[in-house]
Amino acid sequence: MKIDIVSVFPEYFDVMNLSLMGKAQDKGLLRITAHNLRDWTHDVHHSVDDTPVGGGAGMVMKPSVWAECLDELLGPEPADGPVLIFPNPSAPLFTQRDATELSHAEHLLFGCGRYEGYDARIPEYYRSRGVDVREYSIGDYVLNGGEVATSVMLEAITRLIPGFMGNSDSIVEESYTGSNALLEHRQYTKPAEWRGLKVPDILLSGDHGKVDRYRRDEALERTSQIRPDLIERLDCKSLDKADRKTLIALGWEVSSVHPRRV
Repeated sequence: MKIDIVSVFPEYFDVMNLSLMGKAQDKGLLRITAHNLRDWTHDVHHSVDDTPVGGGAGMVMKPSVWAECLDELLGPEPADGPVLIFPNPSAPLFTQRDATELSHAEHLLFGCGRYEGYDARIPEYYRSRGVDVREYSIGDYVLNGGEVATSVMLEAITRLIPGFMGNSDSIVEESYTGSNALLEHRQYTKPAEWRGLKVPDILLSGDHGKVDRYRRDEALERTSQIRPDLIERLDCKSLDKADRKTLIALGWEVSSVHPRRV
């Protein structure tokens, strides 16, 4: 996968050379290039922003600078080029489903905003040119720029590429994964007792069937407590008898298409 990132702080992405992301680049799975948006400016101050039309606080990133940069990186046939992604706190929430979809792309281009954000005509223009433009939020909060959000999305996306993770089963069992996504069960390691706190006995039993059932029940319980909205999205037809029993005990009705609170 080829990944281009545009930022006024390209050195922020030096961290991509570390850990699994760095190893993936060494193996040829990824090719990450961070570009400085100021390289496409023409004034002595290399300015990339201007005052907001209509007044207000802060500065807005200029479409002219972004256009020169994106025109070059997208190439002569932008509709056949990369997926163009802008982090934006006012956009739809980035989810595991989005990460899975984007992990199949050949080329991603991230544009990191700063200040009050980028001129709204930038994504509008490139959509009109046939470019696959995505705007995503990573949560209900505001950051100083798009660099952190880009890093979050990149890690979520690239770790799903075959060969990125040492053990592919690690991905299958994680939170939010699959069509019937749940929060993952809690994890433990040795020793079996630490500072008076014990690992649940069933995990030491050696009975893999009982261990799997315990973990599944705990995943259902944790999801019910922390993210009941995920329980509400489950397909009741996909639930086995033990799942149904657990959900009923947790206060859910499971005779409809989706579970609902009693």
